Amino acid sequence: MLQVRQLVHSMAEDSVDLSGGLEDVPVLCEALIPPTFKYSTDNVQGPGYSVDPSEVTLPGCSCISHSCHPETCTCLQTSDKAYDETGRLLNLDGPESGYSSPVFECNALCTCSDTCSNRVVGRGLRLKLEVCRTRSKGWGVRTTEEIPRGTFVCEYAGEVITFAEAKCRQLSQRVEENNYIISVREHAGMDSVTETFVDPARTGNVGRFLNHSCAPNLYMLPVRVHSAIPRLALFAVRDIHAQEELTFDYSGRYGAQKPVEVLSRDGLKRKKCHCSSVNCARFLPLDLSILG
Repeated sequence: MLQVRQLVHSMAEDSVDLSGGLEDVPVLCEALIPPTFKYSTDNVQGPGYSVDPSEVTLPGCSCISHSCHPETCTCLQTSDKAYDETGRLLNLDGPESGYSSPVFECNALCTCSDTCSNRVVGRGLRLKLEVCRTRSKGWGVRTTEEIPRGTFVCEYAGEVITFAEAKCRQLSQRVEENNYIISVREHAGMDSVTETFVDPARTGNVGRFLNHSCAPNLYMLPVRVHSAIPRLALFAVRDIHAQEELTFDYSGRYGAQKPVEVLSRDGLKRKKCHCSSVNCARFLPLDLSILG
């Protein structure tokens, strides 16, 4: 059963575990007064949304091996083989990450081992992350340990909402407020597009504090575990050093790209980007389709 808990202090005298003990690894915050929100390890059902994303609705495989194989596993037969035998993401060499079909992990109904290499996102947070204040971007997230390329880092979890709710929330936001809504579009053919809107502003996890960068060290990939509703998983696109800030491209682009300058227009005041990369587009990405 999905659990949501208010923030509680950790055993550390000068830090707070933002997850309130929900994560297997504490999510520490260096601030004396942490941000207020409800922590959730997974997506939750938002207003107007008809499906509970925490409900197990996908069938499981009947594998009895230590780790599943594409030749025999029904989970792997319906998707790309996403991970190597160590659980690290494959196909990180191209701008589209090489994935042509949805990624399905083994789930709670599968009979394979809990250490199966096709169980990665479903196992939850495994890294030591810290929410901290940055010089010019407000809150941010840094790692306190080395992260090898291809490693699953964390999810971007929050309320799964409808297009109408996403538009309403976007239009009601004040200029000084942060926009947390992520819109993910998955194309499955010429005319088939699946849209998922996730907003961690009120209920979310450590992913809500990740900043944008035009040259990010994380890549977002929709992964399905228990439900047809994707979990927005973030993976390291390169080796990441301890104490380095973790970032992803809010526009969904992969890796370092040529600069694409997005100017203020249509009466919308864009927020400036402070990533300081050589590829900086000057303004944060904004999905105008939600406002249409």
